[in-house]
Amino acid sequence: MKKLTAKEEEIMRLYWEKGPMFVRELLNYYPEPRPHFNTVSTMVRSLEAKGYLAHHSFGNSYQYYPIVSEEDYCRNTIKGAVSRYF
Repeated sequence: MKKLTAKEEEIMRLYWEKGPMFVRELLNYYPEPRPHFNTVSTMVRSLEAKGYLAHHSFGNSYQYYPIVSEEDYCRNTIKGAVSRYF
């Protein structure tokens, strides 16, 4: 499992808390000034490429949803930290 950046973790936490969302819905959870749609969309597609998100197609829009649970991600992150030091 590839390590996530802080911004990618922030996006994943929203998906874990809120469930399936379109990128436009995701933007509503950001405080002003919100990041640009294209910036967030690129990061979401990157998370999909890394295997953390998948999508359902609705016309030419995609609703993304997590395919890695928060528990699995945390467990894997802790295992990685432990293996580096012990």
